[in-house]
Amino acid sequence: MKTQGLAGKKSVKFKKRLFTLLSTIMIVSVMSGCGSNNDTKNASGTAGSEGNAKSEATAGTETEKPLDLTLMLPIFKTNYPKDDSPVAAKLEELTNTNIHFEWVPNASYTDKFNITLASGKLPDIIYVGDVKASSFVNAARSGAFWEVGPYLKDYPNLSQANPVILNNSAIDGKNYGIYRGRALGRNGVVFRKDWLEKLGLETPQTVDEFYNMLKAFKEQDPDGNGKDDTYGMVMVKWTGGWASGFDAMKLWFGSPNKWGIQDGKLVPEHEYPEYVEALKFMKKLYDEQLVNSDFAVMDSSKWSDPVVNNQAGVIVDVVDTAARIDDKIHAALQKEGKDEPDRHYMDVIGGVKGEDGQLHTLPTSGFAGMLAIPKSSVKTEDELKRVLAFLDKVNDAELQTLTGYGIEGVHYNLVDGFVERSTDTVLLESEVEGLNQMVPYIPDENAKAAKQIKQTELRNKQTELQKTNEATIVVNPAEALISTVYTQKGSQLDNVINDARIKFIVGQIDEAGLKSAFDVWRKTGGDELVKEMNELYAKLGK
Repeated sequence: MKTQGLAGKKSVKFKKRLFTLLSTIMIVSVMSGCGSNNDTKNASGTAGSEGNAKSEATAGTETEKPLDLTLMLPIFKTNYPKDDSPVAAKLEELTNTNIHFEWVPNASYTDKFNITLASGKLPDIIYVGDVKASSFVNAARSGAFWEVGPYLKDYPNLSQANPVILNNSAIDGKNYGIYRGRALGRNGVVFRKDWLEKLGLETPQTVDEFYNMLKAFKEQDPDGNGKDDTYGMVMVKWTGGWASGFDAMKLWFGSPNKWGIQDGKLVPEHEYPEYVEALKFMKKLYDEQLVNSDFAVMDSSKWSDPVVNNQAGVIVDVVDTAARIDDKIHAALQKEGKDEPDRHYMDVIGGVKGEDGQLHTLPTSGFAGMLAIPKSSVKTEDELKRVLAFLDKVNDAELQTLTGYGIEGVHYNLVDGFVERSTDTVLLESEVEGLNQMVPYIPDENAKAAKQIKQTELRNKQTELQKTNEATIVVNPAEALISTVYTQKGSQLDNVINDARIKFIVGQIDEAGLKSAFDVWRKTGGDELVKEMNELYAKLGK
């Protein structure tokens, strides 16, 4: 049995002892009345794939011991649900588990993931942020993780996984985890609608208009407090070590998405002049103090704080960020008695048009990381099946409601059949927020929770925008390719580019220095990577 950390409190130990006693009584009773029964049940309490072939008459006559699970997940807040919190306890009850959470700040998750992987002491379920990162690819290929693809057909929810997304998340055609489904057209620009209206500006349609909005948000006192204390856009450090938002914004300038195609060959994005133009734009925003100066180190758990606190007006992120920030602004204004309940303080667009007059939006790959199952902690196929049953179960409507909103009457109330969240943000952060990181959202990337937030005008707009964005997404032509060179040298190569562009934006190197760094990238493995990627791409076309 694993060490349960905070979960190993006296109350939990008492429950386990009581459970053991009751189980013994039940087993003796069953053996004396019905003979022995070796059937087992999965974490959801229903017969697993093997159980389907067994006699239904024996099903349910033996209660299975709760499954001990340790999960390592990213957290986007400084507070997080504890093992013994009410929602976690309810989750354990519904899934017949004892769960220990290892929460890791999202900004440092990549480093923690690699350290944990190297240590060999892995949890039962670990979130993998970058499925194509060299550390994970090497581990998967060496047999450190279960290949789950052949098992998915045995579970009612997981069996409905999208084949395209399975392909995108695969390594060498094999799936070493359960992807966390997301809408393909999820990215966009989130901004303070009330600030825009106050300054008499229209929703930006072009890069120039976007720049003018940021400039006005800094210089024209959009919060009306008479102080020079606002700026345009907040950016933060993301898990890969690079500032968020740029990957979407570079497309506005005509840059490809990671890899472009010239004369039938793959070319890395940073070798396109449009990519450099996007970096020059970022440098301009930095020089004019239109973005936060600490963008390269700011923790992503604090990303929305400057917008909620009237410091910044724009975030380039997933479009559903708009409603979440809007809710927080409403909550803050309610405490001050200044809220206008029917008003939306936030708005969202897919992006702005580039010089070609077209929209170019950043797609997701259809998933946001995956949940992988290490063989070092889940040692047998029977244990694997119970873990998969757990991941299947959390996709159920009741569990999506629980992990997304918490417990009715405590974390939310139903008003006209819709969820109305508690305004106690500390309560939500300490008992609810983050738990949905364990939900794969399969078969559909949209939550199928039994109870839903009322679909306001803003939320409806977000949903519609995710659909319309799909017509303007710029795909990565190398999305499904797995490079051996990148597996071995990817982290080093990425660091060369990440360091160079940050130094360029903050003025530590000029354009010549930037291009010199690109040459270093070529010499330290980039040439090998480009060669291999094109060989793989050529095979893909055959």
